[in-house]
Amino acid sequence: MIDAVGRSSHEDVPLAGGGFQMGDAFGEGYPSDGEVPVHEVRLPPFRIDATAVTNRMFGAFVADTGYRTEAEQFGTSAVFHLLLEAPANDVLGAAERAPWWLNVRGADWAHPGGADSHWADVPDHPVVHVSHHDALAYCSWAGRRLPTEAEWEFAARGGLAGKRYAWGDELTPGGGHRCNIWQGTFPGTNTAQDGFSGTAPVKSFAPNGYGLYETAGNVWEWCADWFLPKYYRNSPVDNPQGPTIGAGRVMRGGSYLCHDSYCNRYRVAARTSNTPESSSGNCGFRTVGLEAAAS
Repeated sequence: MIDAVGRSSHEDVPLAGGGFQMGDAFGEGYPSDGEVPVHEVRLPPFRIDATAVTNRMFGAFVADTGYRTEAEQFGTSAVFHLLLEAPANDVLGAAERAPWWLNVRGADWAHPGGADSHWADVPDHPVVHVSHHDALAYCSWAGRRLPTEAEWEFAARGGLAGKRYAWGDELTPGGGHRCNIWQGTFPGTNTAQDGFSGTAPVKSFAPNGYGLYETAGNVWEWCADWFLPKYYRNSPVDNPQGPTIGAGRVMRGGSYLCHDSYCNRYRVAARTSNTPESSSGNCGFRTVGLEAAAS
C-alpha cells in the first residue's frame, strides 16, 4: 500500500523489548556460523515490519527516486537454475561451488527470474536481488533502518523461549507446513509440498506470536550487523549492535531453498552472511521504525 507522498506504508508490529536467550539451544547449528553460546540479551522497545519489503513497496521507492540497484549496475545477478526465466544466452555461467546458482544477465529486482520475468507479476512477493547497500538506500528513503541481528531474532521468536522454530520445536506440527522451504532432493527436485517452488507472497503462512510473517524460509533477510562468528562469546547484554568488523553482513531466516540436507538455517537461531554488494534471487529484507515502540 502506498501513501499520499509515494512512500511505502509499513505495517509495523510494536514490540515492548525485554530480555531473551539468543542463540542455538539445540547444538544444531553449523560451527562456522557461530550460533553459540546461548546468551542473555536485553532490548529496548522497537517497531518492526510484519512482513518483508515487497516488490510493490520497493517499486514505489524506485519510481520516486530513480534508484538503480547494484544488480542493475553490474548487469547480472544470481538466479536458481529451476527458476530461470530468460533466454539461454543470458546465462553467463554457474557458481563454481554451487552450480545450481546461475549468473544471469538482466536479472535484478524488477526481473527476478531474468529478462522474461517482471516484478509486476508478483507484486506481493518479497523483493529479491537487493544488496545490503540497496536495502540501506530503501531505508533512507522510507525513514527506517535495518534491524540489528538481536532485534531480528527477538522478533522472529515471537515470544517463545528456546524453541527451534518460530512456532515451536516441530517442523510440520500436525502435518501442516509453516514455512516456505525446499521439499524433495536438493538441488534437482522440489516437490513444493508447501505450495511454492520459489518465493511466496507475504502472509502466505501463519504469523508467529508477535504477528510477524515468514521469519522462517521464503527469503533471507539482511540485518544491520557485520558478521563475525565469534561475536556471541563476548557480545554485550544490552542492545548489541554487532561487531565493528566482519567478512560480510548478517542474513537471517533462511529461504525457499533451505533443506536440512543442504542449509538447515530456517531455525530461528540460524545465521549466515554475504558481502554487502551481493544479490541473489532468495534474499530480501524487512525494516524497523526509527521511533521506538511504546513500552
